[in-house]
Amino acid sequence: MARDRHSSEDYVRPVRRILVGLLILVLFSVFVIWRIDSPRMERFRAALVDRIVPSFSWALVPVAKVADMAESFQSYQRIYDQNQKLRRDLRQMQAWKEAALRLEQENAKLLNLNKVRLDPKLTYVTGVVLADSGSPFRQSVLINIGKRDGIVDGWAATDGLGLVGRISGVGRNSSRVILLNDSNSRLPVTLQPSGQRAILTGDNTSRPPLDFLERPELVRPGDRVVSSGDGGVFPPGLLVGHVALGTDGRLRVRLSADYERLEFLRVLRNYTVGRVTDTGSLLIPLAPANSVSALGDPLGADAQDD
Repeated sequence: MARDRHSSEDYVRPVRRILVGLLILVLFSVFVIWRIDSPRMERFRAALVDRIVPSFSWALVPVAKVADMAESFQSYQRIYDQNQKLRRDLRQMQAWKEAALRLEQENAKLLNLNKVRLDPKLTYVTGVVLADSGSPFRQSVLINIGKRDGIVDGWAATDGLGLVGRISGVGRNSSRVILLNDSNSRLPVTLQPSGQRAILTGDNTSRPPLDFLERPELVRPGDRVVSSGDGGVFPPGLLVGHVALGTDGRLRVRLSADYERLEFLRVLRNYTVGRVTDTGSLLIPLAPANSVSALGDPLGADAQDD
């Protein structure tokens, strides 16, 4: 085996030398031919190029492919950079879109508050929502209008889309609005077109239920819900929302007012309703002044009658 190995090496070395010598001779010949400057040699070079170059077009294919790949890579790099720029522009446009939608909603509310009148007898004053004091147990907001603007307890407040609640507590420069979904809120409503009357009962959810319906079978989801005016606190005909069927099977109201974005509220002046000046008078009528002594000594009053 060692002898065969040495014999093969003896053949390979001379052949390698011969090939290297031929390659050097060919390259030297090409160099000499290309360096000779004469018309005859120029014609020879042109004929040689015309003869050899077309037949070697297959050898140029890898070079052309590599060049195309490099150009394509540069093109992909440019496309990637443009894509990144478009992504940044898209994120910026989305932020502008959200700002535009917010401004559009605010503008629509302001236009609605400034131009729409629900009733010719009703006037209104618009206030800005200062704070949301909502909690799991109480739903209300504060607005920047109060006694100096003539605000009275019990007046209705809307946001231009629907009824929001009523004034419950008035200060000099601010007022509190108790929302319709507050657990202390009770609103007489009328369902259209059936004409059914009910009570909208706040339960601290976004869809308060309807109670005391006479004929629930006449009510359908999507029916319009407006204030009935019963009790004389809310003006009649104010849009409240639309009927919806809750997951618990109860009829509820999908409020029209946008409670998530309460920025401006319109307080309706309604001087036709009686003002509540003393909450205690709702439970026990006040006694005349001349009967205070009698109330203080009921036994003496009975004895005097006897």
